[in-house]
Formats: sequence, C-alpha cells, structure tokens
Amino acid sequence: MLKGMSNPLVIRSEDPKVEVGWFCDLCNGDYQYLGVPDGHLRSNFDHCSEIIRTADSLGFQNILLPSSYQVGQDTLAFAAAASQFTKNITLLTAIRCGEIHPPMLARTLSTIDHMLNGRLNVNIISSDLPGTVRDSALRYEISKEVIQILQQGWTRDSIDFQGKHYQIKLDADPVKAYQNGGPLLYFGGISEDARELCAEFCDVFLMWPETEDRLANTMRDLSERAKKYNRKIDFGLRIHLIVRESEVEAKDAAKELISKLDSNKAQEIKDRALDSKSAGVARQDELRKNSDADLFIEPHIWSGIGLARSGCGSAIVGSAEQVYEKIQKYINMGIRAFIFSGYPLIEESKIFAKKVLPQLETVSFADVQGRRPKTTPITPLTTAERK
Repeated sequence: MLKGMSNPLVIRSEDPKVEVGWFCDLCNGDYQYLGVPDGHLRSNFDHCSEIIRTADSLGFQNILLPSSYQVGQDTLAFAAAASQFTKNITLLTAIRCGEIHPPMLARTLSTIDHMLNGRLNVNIISSDLPGTVRDSALRYEISKEVIQILQQGWTRDSIDFQGKHYQIKLDADPVKAYQNGGPLLYFGGISEDARELCAEFCDVFLMWPETEDRLANTMRDLSERAKKYNRKIDFGLRIHLIVRESEVEAKDAAKELISKLDSNKAQEIKDRALDSKSAGVARQDELRKNSDADLFIEPHIWSGIGLARSGCGSAIVGSAEQVYEKIQKYINMGIRAFIFSGYPLIEESKIFAKKVLPQLETVSFADVQGRRPKTTPITPLTTAERK
C-alpha cells in the first residue's frame, strides 16, 4: 500500500521492480519525421520483425502488438510468426473484443501461448469494429462477456456462459492455455464503463500520458473500484521517449520530429485510428491545447506527438538522467509497467536501452504473479492424455 495520499493506493505489485516494454509498429506508424511516410519504415513483416528482434535482444520484457484496421500486420498472425524467432520477450498482443467468436479466440490465444511457452500477455480493446459504430455501453457489455468466456476456458473444465450477447456451453480442453489461468490481461480506457471493466476483470491498467496529478487521481480511482470486487490491479504507462545527451539536444530532436508535419495530413493520420474519438484521445487533445508554447504539459512531458497520432500522444523528453528521474517518479507513484516507444522505433529503442534501461530493476509480471510455469505444464497440447 503506497502512503502519502488521502486514499492510499492499493496495488498488486508492491515491489518497485518494473516491467519495461517497447512497441511494435503493426499499424503504419513508424517515422523519421512525424507524418511523413518513409518507405524504409513501412509496417511490413520484415520491418516489424526487426523491431521485435531488436527489443528482444536489448532486454525489454514485453512488447505491445497493437490492433487496428490500417495497412500493416494482423496482430494474431504476426504474434504466431514472432513466436518462432523471439527468445525472451513477452508479446502483449492486442485483441478487439467481438471480432472473433470467443471460444475460437480463446483457442487461438492458447495456441499462441503454447507456441511461446507462456510468453503471451493480452491487451483487451473495446473500440468499434472496423466499419461500424456502436454505443460505448454496448461495446463494454460485449467485452465483459468475452473476457469471462476466455477466463472460464482457461480456468475451468468447461465453458458455461449465459449472457446477453453470448450463450455458450462447451468443453474447455481445446482452449487450455500454457500459463496458469491463462495470459495476463492488460487494459486501457478512462470512461466509466472502461474503468469498471478493468477493475472487475483485468490485471494491469495501462494509462496514456497525463500530468502526474491526473495520473495519480486515475490510479486512486481504479484502486478503489478494484477493491469493490476484492481485487488488486497493477498500473502501467504507455508513453513515448526522446532521450539525448542533454535536455537541449532532446528538445531540438522533438522539434525536428514535427518539423515537416502538415496539419491536414496530421489530422488524417489521427482520424484513421479506430480509437480516434475515444474519451482518452479527447483528454490527450485537451492537455495539448493547455500546454506551453513548446507543447510541454509539464516538465519533460512533450505533447507534440499527439498532433499526428491518435492514442498515446506525449513523450518524456530530456537527457538520460532526466528521463530516468521522471521514470522513477512514476515508479514512486505506483506505476509498475511501462510500454515505451520512440521515432524511429529501432533507433530510439537502442538509445534507451544503452542510456536508461540498465539503471532500472526489471521483472516480468507473468513470472512474479505465478502465471508462467517453471516446467512444461500438463495440457492437451503438451503431455495430457489424448482424448
């Protein structure tokens, strides 16, 4: 329990060790200059594979594989392929609830979990399906049912779910995961429905960049909500990085990143994302509108990336020491998972891994929370009796 606030924050992981993740560009969003397409940075299999190989070799514990209807790689197909050439990194694989019939989704995820020997986490998404617009409450109703079906399949002998949107009764053998209880569930979203879903069902609440006081308020709120369900959750932060030798160089790099950005193209890039109208994106835009003349919403947090990116729109900008100190502030607040990125993704991952990552005490949540078995588990896809 973290002290020093009116409502002490209760989190699952009291140990200050953190899970440090990176981001893989499966959705056409890697740039040298923000908003200016570069043929060498397209979201094809070769480039995305190189991003994830690099992050794996540099010692990142986790990597986010996003999902969107944009030019690039299908998330689950890419995760299956990546299982064959990664060694240590865990794949945080995004799934949009409702796209795939839940028992078949459970089977797909369990298959990939076995292919990875337990190196799978799942990022739950509740945004609209491509080409459709649905009421927010309806989307979260569906997401809650999908999660419960997944969890039944991973933890019980049978799936027996009778909900508003799904009525399913099946043997659970075909969906048994490699991990104990199945992969950990990560989730992000700030609407009322989103907060309740995470508090009741998910393991890690991923936030987008905001001021420290706003982040702290959100964490206290989610902590209290989880308590209603007799649960504890962990907190994570998805944020970009610009790390240089000095603060001046880092700020110059930030200005250079948006130096060729066309405002019309920027809005087009933002609008093509399936979450572009979400409450979280609106809050990112609000913070940027209230930033200083250089687009900083608070010291070392620069919101310029949100000019041409839906979702996570700010970066920690500074020298290696300043970036490390900012990360330590987040850790002291109770944040235990980070999903970092930078432009271009490969080059910035190398800079961070050299200058900051070695100073952080790291851990894999799946190991700490007993999800990943130390020996091969007995499942229908390993050594269980074949029926």
